[in-house]
Amino acid sequence: MKYNVRGQNIQVTDAMREYVEKKLSRLEKYFEAPETSELNTTMSVTKGRHAVEVAIPLPGTMLRAEEKSDDMYASIDVVVDKLERQIRKYKTKVNRKYRQESGIRTLFREDAPPVRVHEEEEDWELVRTKRFTLKPMDVEEAILQMNMVGHSFFVFANADTKEVNVVYKRGDGRYGLIEQS
Repeated sequence: MKYNVRGQNIQVTDAMREYVEKKLSRLEKYFEAPETSELNTTMSVTKGRHAVEVAIPLPGTMLRAEEKSDDMYASIDVVVDKLERQIRKYKTKVNRKYRQESGIRTLFREDAPPVRVHEEEEDWELVRTKRFTLKPMDVEEAILQMNMVGHSFFVFANADTKEVNVVYKRGDGRYGLIEQS
């Protein structure tokens, strides 16, 4: 894997870069073959809070985790734990649903070790606007994608109805679907 580490409002030292690469290299054990993906890591400091965001583009999905704390190294540790949890969850669901399709099954190793689970914090501050192409998918895949990026909703093109839909996580932990009328 290729590591792209950059800083915002902070100078990324060699020690920080090495620590990020060492910690993120733990994720390679979950993949069957060495991925040519680029792991994008952004480190920033705002009002004394150290934030780390990591995005890993994979075929058909994007794994993303973010953590803010008083210590940059602690933020890195928690982000890696979150990504491990996402990989395990994604691997289980994808392998269950798409076992017959070629390529998907070989993305993850079958003998990967278990992961500690951490609760993810919710952040209510609008930090950016994104534009993207809607990929046709079913509701279950949209929920999976929403959980993989760590958001509370996900906009997608419904493969069954050919319309734009939104899935969202409800306060009781279940999911909802918004359809056009």
